[in-house]
Amino acid sequence: MFKALVIENDEQGYRTSLQDLSEQQLPDQDVTLEVSYSTLNYKDALAICNKGPIVRQFPMVPGIDFVGRVIHSRHPEWQQDDVALLTGWGVGEKHWGGLAQKASVSGDWLVSVPAALSPLQTMAIGTAGFTAMLCVLALEKQGITPQHGPVLVTGASGGVGSFSVSLLARLGYEVVASSGRASDSAYLLDTLGASAIIDRNELSAPGKPLAKERWAAAIDSVGSHTLANVLAGIQRDGVVAACGMAQGLDLPTSVAPFILRGVTLAGVDSVMCAKPLRQQAWQRLAELVDGALLEQMTKVIPLSEARAGAEQLLAGQVRGRLIVDCRQAP
Repeated sequence: MFKALVIENDEQGYRTSLQDLSEQQLPDQDVTLEVSYSTLNYKDALAICNKGPIVRQFPMVPGIDFVGRVIHSRHPEWQQDDVALLTGWGVGEKHWGGLAQKASVSGDWLVSVPAALSPLQTMAIGTAGFTAMLCVLALEKQGITPQHGPVLVTGASGGVGSFSVSLLARLGYEVVASSGRASDSAYLLDTLGASAIIDRNELSAPGKPLAKERWAAAIDSVGSHTLANVLAGIQRDGVVAACGMAQGLDLPTSVAPFILRGVTLAGVDSVMCAKPLRQQAWQRLAELVDGALLEQMTKVIPLSEARAGAEQLLAGQVRGRLIVDCRQAP
């Protein structure tokens, strides 16, 4: 038997509870792991608190990322006692996820933990840091370097935004952080390395098709009017890596930034991206991430507090990352 956070939706209503499950109840996949750590991402919080159509089937164990030790494997790449991590692939939405003491998944979805990172550090990075690294790689692929000028990061106080600011700063970029939390100014500037901060309200309302050229590139996790205004303010031949939709799925813009300034909009998919790109991103993270900074950016809670942590996350009461120690359960 093992503990798992389980979401159910039936005649008794939508509910989330910590339950005792047996291995026989796990999905029939080719690798079973003993989970060490998972995290609480925004998507997890929405699912746990029934704030959006995240979960595709019930019952569901949430947790879109986790790290653990292989205990059973029918997959040729994975042996007992291997340590592996997982992000994406619909886990926590279509497939049982990591907010449990055991998980069973396809071995094709797993990635080895880089030698330079501990299991705890991989989840301190988690989906948020992995997505941020994919965004940085997308900018680099389009030829953006620190010499091109400032890079804007929207949603800079969130998980993806915080990592984006930190990674870009460590690579030598001048980073402009867009945030709605005035209390985070010192954190963004002094801890993460941002050069300047702008209020998110500058970008969140409807704007013009083209605006003053302000940034060489941007990483956007907000979408909607914010992304439209970011595109309008990108310099000629600049690039925007788009990876989120916190403000909305819509994009109320025009073709003006693309055909009059040659701006590139690069979509970043952290859920289904190919394994070689995943391995590249994790290797770069192992090289770039500051272990001391990771500790400052994270808080560890037991599995029994995951529901409360999800509520705090949705209420905007969490800065940085919430790691869930799945080994700790009543």
